[in-house]
Amino acid sequence: MKVIAGLGNPGKKYANTRHNIGFLVIDELLSRNGWSLSKRKFNGLYTEELVHYEKMIIVQPQTFMNLSGECIRPLMDFYQLEPSDIAIVYDDLDLPLGKVKLRQTGGHGGHNGIRSLISHLDTKQFNRIRIGIGRPDTQMPVIDYVLGKFSKEERKLIDPAIQKAADAIEEWASNSFDHVMNKYN
Repeated sequence: MKVIAGLGNPGKKYANTRHNIGFLVIDELLSRNGWSLSKRKFNGLYTEELVHYEKMIIVQPQTFMNLSGECIRPLMDFYQLEPSDIAIVYDDLDLPLGKVKLRQTGGHGGHNGIRSLISHLDTKQFNRIRIGIGRPDTQMPVIDYVLGKFSKEERKLIDPAIQKAADAIEEWASNSFDHVMNKYN
């Protein structure tokens, strides 16, 4: 069993913002397969699906970004999963807009959702699918930038990244994360 969690903030106010790119990838995965997040537990919305003969739990934490670990830890405990069984999809300011990068470990890089996960899981060793949102090219505060929506021009780069991340998730269902990293990085 594997868990794929897209990080974001719940509510209409945050829909389609840069910080919710994890939710957007999960939405793409659900849409292309005709699934829905029909269950509510562990402070999240989730579904259990079979992808290439692998059971996957697909989840959007409802704890707000900075408390993401409060959803993922109880889910992992309930299903008796290891950190290597999860992949987290999230935004990354330090990657160029639309760049997708997979990793198996690392620090939080200032990302509070990842900081929460590292704290709750007590490890940095978990799979990550990072999607670049770039940095603001003005003096705009970072918080305003990440909570802002993508422009039409930015969507031309971010939409293919969402597709690529969803493709990588589906590939992970039947391959090792190493294989997926080598293919998609």
